[in-house]
Amino acid sequence: MNLTLDIIYLIATITFIYGLKYLGHPETAKKGNLIAAFGMGIAIVGTLFLHDLVVPTFTYVLIIAAIAVGTVLGWIIALKVQMTKMPELVSLFNGFGGASATIIGLVEFNKSIGDPTQTTTTMAAIIIGSITFSGSVVAWGKLNGTMKSLIRLPKYNLINNVVILGLIVFAAYFVWSSSSSQPLLYLLLFVALVYGVLFVIPIGGADMPVVISLLNSLTGIAAAITGILYSNMVMIVGGILVGSAGLILTFAMCKAMNRSLFSVIFGAFGSTQAVAGSQSVKGDIKHATVSDVAILMNYSQRVIFVPGYGLAVAQAQHAIHELEQLLESKGVQVKYAIHPVAGRMPGHMNVLLAESNVEYNKLAEMDDVNPEFKNTDVVFVVGANDVVNPAAHNDPSSPIYGMPILEAADAKQIIVNKRSMNPGYAGIENELFYNPKNSMLFGDAKTVIQSLISELKGM
Repeated sequence: MNLTLDIIYLIATITFIYGLKYLGHPETAKKGNLIAAFGMGIAIVGTLFLHDLVVPTFTYVLIIAAIAVGTVLGWIIALKVQMTKMPELVSLFNGFGGASATIIGLVEFNKSIGDPTQTTTTMAAIIIGSITFSGSVVAWGKLNGTMKSLIRLPKYNLINNVVILGLIVFAAYFVWSSSSSQPLLYLLLFVALVYGVLFVIPIGGADMPVVISLLNSLTGIAAAITGILYSNMVMIVGGILVGSAGLILTFAMCKAMNRSLFSVIFGAFGSTQAVAGSQSVKGDIKHATVSDVAILMNYSQRVIFVPGYGLAVAQAQHAIHELEQLLESKGVQVKYAIHPVAGRMPGHMNVLLAESNVEYNKLAEMDDVNPEFKNTDVVFVVGANDVVNPAAHNDPSSPIYGMPILEAADAKQIIVNKRSMNPGYAGIENELFYNPKNSMLFGDAKTVIQSLISELKGM
């Protein structure tokens, strides 16, 4: 049976690797997800029925019931979740993974006493799992607007560093002393949960996609650690794959924002204090009507759409795809300019547009599309804000200064569709709105785009 189980684990590991490879492209992502899910499924079934432990029948009933409930809940949540809520769902999933690692660490704690290696692993599972859980819950609260960034306390970074060093010393004490104290164990758990909150809560809105990616990586690391506790190769390999992929994505996004991971974690990018130092923007705002914009687009040769979170909020992804097809039928060349951190999670805009069947080759990454703006007749910014803000180049006091942006300001005409003049997620005013070439088209994105379609069809 052990040989059969090892073969199943090997097959599962291969499916994880292939699934991860396919997840790297929108056209194959669904297939990759199904392949990896199949691998996890056979690994679970194999573990349940081919292990060499004596397990009471009632335990099997509980396990199968838990799997059934979790499967149904996960299926329903995934079907019903709105695209705007997807980052929050990812944060919660990260948190559940961390909580699982913490519970496993607590369950295995007494068995590890006296074995320094096992105790070290158990401590790591509890600490990393707890930080991931509480940090993910805070990220979820910030994403749905129920929790705001706190004003940074004096010496905030020093407080955080003292807490994490205290956790390391605390864990080292357990390893050195072989202590079995339950009160001290739960005190360690509590401090780790507190650090998770302190870790995430000061981070500003513009950095949340990076934080979600980092928390996802920590979930993978926690899973790998718990795999070590059970000498389970599937958990170890799966955790390593998630952890390493999450770290690679985290560093890639930091590079795209021209920021170090250290500055993301400790810089509170887009926080209340940082925004207070930014310069106020002065100038005139020009307003456009739907008819004005329809005429501009109708007689253009090249149009670039810049989608943002507002497009997701309005659920206008299908409408903008219809607008794209209508313009192309009139001989207009259309592209989508995608900023790496547009939206609330990594790849948010890619997922959103893939849902409406936008062809992948029409999605242009920032470095590729920026040189094209100068030769573009109209840039249509829909719900995006910080990723097109020239303050990243022009205002050294701005919290987004130095961040690479989409150079929408270089286009011949700029149309920005927003509900109001409220600032974006980073909480700063957008200089682009005052550009002489820019016109504001206020209104709900879906309603506005549908009106544009009606106007264009009559031309």
